[in-house]
Amino acid sequence: MKKPHTLSASLLALTLTLGPTLAFAAPQSFEGTVSDSMCGKKHMMPGKSDADCTKECIKAGSSYVLLSGDKIYTLSGKPADLAAFAGKHVKVQGELKQNTIAVSSIK
Repeated sequence: MKKPHTLSASLLALTLTLGPTLAFAAPQSFEGTVSDSMCGKKHMMPGKSDADCTKECIKAGSSYVLLSGDKIYTLSGKPADLAAFAGKHVKVQGELKQNTIAVSSIK
């Protein structure tokens, strides 16, 4: 009759061991170009640089994204901080959840 208690204790130990690991994902590094969700890889404003186009699209309600190879990640951070990097190649540190990077630093 002690097996159910042993099983419960084992599950509790496993939960306490893995729970904090799953709850707090480690920051990751990403490299790519800052763009916007409307244009993505191809900017469409004639006569404007990629940076200017990105800034205009952000004003129109678009979100900042990171173009990294074939992937496009949404960037979650302060828009004023991200604006300085529009159209530039950057290195981003942050936590990836689904397809969004919570930016902790950008260079």
